[in-house]
Amino acid sequence: MKTSDIRTLFLDYFEGRGHEIVPSSSLVPDDDPTLLFTNAGMVQFKEVFLGRENRECARAVTDQRCVRAGGKHNDLENVGYTARHHTFFEMLGNFSFGDYFKRDAIGYAWELLTDGFGLPADRLWVTVYEEDDEAAGIWLDEIGISRNRFSRIGAQDNFWAMGDTGPCGPCSEIFYDHGSAVSGGPPGSPESEGDRYVEIWNLVFMQFNRDNNGTDILLPRPSVDTGLGLERLAAVLQGVHSNYETDLFVSLIAAAANAVETDKIDDHSLKVIADHIRSTAFLIVDGVIPSNEGRGYVLRRIIRRAIRHGYRLGQKDPFLHRLVAPLAAEMGMAYPEISNKLHHVETVLQAEGERFLDTLEQGLRILDNEISNLVGNVIPGETVFRLYDTYGFPADLTADVAREQGLTLDLASFDHAMKEQRERARAASQFQSADVLEVSVKSPTEFLGYTTTTAPGQVLSLFRESKEVDSLSMGDAGSIILDRTPFYAESGGQVGDGGLIETQDASFRVTSVQYLGQKVIVHTGVMERGNVCLAGNVTASVDRETRNATMGNHSATHLLGAVLQEVIGKHVEQKGSLVEQDRLRFDFSHGEAINPDTLDVIERRVNEEIRNNHEVVTREMHFNEAKAEGAIAVFNEKYDDTVRVVGMGSYSLELCGGTHVQRTGDIGAFRLVSESGISAGVRRIEAITGESARKYTSENSSLLDRVANIMRTSVIEIESKAKQIQIRIRELDREVKRLHEQIAIGTDTSISPEVKDVGGVSVIVLRKDDVEVGVLRALLDKLRDRLGTGIVVIGGIREGKVTLLAGVTKSLTHTYSAGQLISYLAPLVGGRGGGKPEMAQGGGSDTEGIDNALTAVTGWVSNQQE
Repeated sequence: MKTSDIRTLFLDYFEGRGHEIVPSSSLVPDDDPTLLFTNAGMVQFKEVFLGRENRECARAVTDQRCVRAGGKHNDLENVGYTARHHTFFEMLGNFSFGDYFKRDAIGYAWELLTDGFGLPADRLWVTVYEEDDEAAGIWLDEIGISRNRFSRIGAQDNFWAMGDTGPCGPCSEIFYDHGSAVSGGPPGSPESEGDRYVEIWNLVFMQFNRDNNGTDILLPRPSVDTGLGLERLAAVLQGVHSNYETDLFVSLIAAAANAVETDKIDDHSLKVIADHIRSTAFLIVDGVIPSNEGRGYVLRRIIRRAIRHGYRLGQKDPFLHRLVAPLAAEMGMAYPEISNKLHHVETVLQAEGERFLDTLEQGLRILDNEISNLVGNVIPGETVFRLYDTYGFPADLTADVAREQGLTLDLASFDHAMKEQRERARAASQFQSADVLEVSVKSPTEFLGYTTTTAPGQVLSLFRESKEVDSLSMGDAGSIILDRTPFYAESGGQVGDGGLIETQDASFRVTSVQYLGQKVIVHTGVMERGNVCLAGNVTASVDRETRNATMGNHSATHLLGAVLQEVIGKHVEQKGSLVEQDRLRFDFSHGEAINPDTLDVIERRVNEEIRNNHEVVTREMHFNEAKAEGAIAVFNEKYDDTVRVVGMGSYSLELCGGTHVQRTGDIGAFRLVSESGISAGVRRIEAITGESARKYTSENSSLLDRVANIMRTSVIEIESKAKQIQIRIRELDREVKRLHEQIAIGTDTSISPEVKDVGGVSVIVLRKDDVEVGVLRALLDKLRDRLGTGIVVIGGIREGKVTLLAGVTKSLTHTYSAGQLISYLAPLVGGRGGGKPEMAQGGGSDTEGIDNALTAVTGWVSNQQE
């Protein structure tokens, strides 16, 4: 059955049973700042489930376009390497808003799967929440599912909640069994992570409302929310295991191969491109444009990842725009908007391709050079940042290249470099010429935000696409400069405020506030309604909730710095900080990791100073006077002669231009989340305060309860039980390794590879696929010992990567070097390697080159004899 037919049959089935077909909502969630992109079918009905919105229909069915890339739900790095990861996917779903419940939801799902789609009942496995006897009874007694294909699962997998409070309820999941030829066990078993049983449909029964105490209260009108992955069902119905083997992807992969002019139809890069054209095209359809911020930057990352994979296959020209028409041919019937905006999507993709390809080749050349000179297997963060800042390489693109060569990135150093360049990088991304703006705006902005969050002002300058304009209209992304503002501009580690700039007829949503130079404040955002004109009078209003949360985190940062000096020592100096509404980050000088007991002391002391409820007092004075009073200044920070000093009782005194609470008690609570090293001699603490701290504590408590339940023990016994499990796992790992070695190596007589005589030197060349590197090393040692005098080379492919090992007996190392041999062979498989004269290892990602590499061994040995 074709994917398009599956989509139609699903919608028609539920429409025939009283459901209204509701069109897919935009990939950009409407009025939901908690989500980067729409990632599930229920997103557009969230307000209905929360009781804030009424719908005329009590039953709905949708085919929802979804994106998972960036933020919490991010599948980007796995796309192209697995059978079912995508940045874009379609979620089919049926919904009941206080109408039918479990019996009908289960009955519909079973009837559609078995009668409508013709799936054999003996290939379906069903799970329910372990305490949901009602659902279990329906499945077992009414549907008649075999108990041999049914299991009860705990809350982690089979109980859904919208958040800490609100609608929640048990789930029932339906899995398809791909058969014993595929590894993996049934849901709920220790082997459930395998690929044999694949979830295709999840039925969520919202029957409770969770209150602030965590108590689940029965809803008077329970609801149903279901989600069925279209791509997964298509794979099942078309008899293939990978989503990329379904008709829709086969067509897109063929189009991608044609666009990049390659015949490597099975190459994983074509899967990446086929997936990415779907997410990029539909994001552009829904109004997202490539940029350096927010959703636009996620889109740019996906586009550039696709371009790099095309380049890897030899395509040096823009090509992604050529896939929009094939995509529209496949999906335009279901989503006419892709056909209606085809030219716009093509134009955006072509322009982005031309822009990036100008620097891609140069950036890859620099990356290849860095890798060839790399000591170890970690690419420095400074290199990752230089590629990002100079050549537009997103970190995940560099990680993609590194992954293909068995390398990783130093992301902590990258993050540090990003912070150091934050103000310059953001200014460069927003304005093509800062000098132009400085000339246009003569006077500094009057900042009123220390005493108010709402203030009138006059528009001095407007900008759209980095160019000065006379007005901004609804839908325009741009920037506004006022004569006075309550908005705090990002500085001193504190993020800028958000909020609105309004007139009676217009509203501009402020998403970023930055300094232009040192005195002019620039508000960047989007016009949500009406027009704003030059010289117009407006009202600027800061989002108070966000500001208050940020102030709490900033004041807590001051307390943390003072506590660190008290507990760890006076050598502690602030090296950097980040203060946002939902977290704080503090970098400081210290030469070693802080042990857990000391971290507990630090957290306790900060909370004690919060409870002491110190008055927070701000004063302005001369810099030298502030230093004389003992005020702490940030190392290497530049200060004016007149500085602002923030004191918290007699405990903390710092130079600071940020916004703060009135008393430390306003912070509420402080929770230390993590402590880590980010570079030599610099440590980092991340923490949360206020409501975020409360939620964190509640979630951890719930997590402990769930873990205890899974481990069948009490919370107090979790540590002891975990240690027992760890010991058992290590024992089993050793046993598995021993058995693998026995299987791969066998007895002395079970492996008899051909021994070639090359100019009087005994040479063994052997290929062993799907074997761990450690086992290959053991086999190499065994064969080398058996030879007595000679050379052994073993190659193998495992999980899409080539491994090459070489061993030379000590008696021959004066003439032959295993390290030089591997350095010669590794480029033949698209990689690198090296080692010592007696033992060396290398590898690469070009699996097609392994036979050529192994064949080249004897020629290399002969050349060394000349």
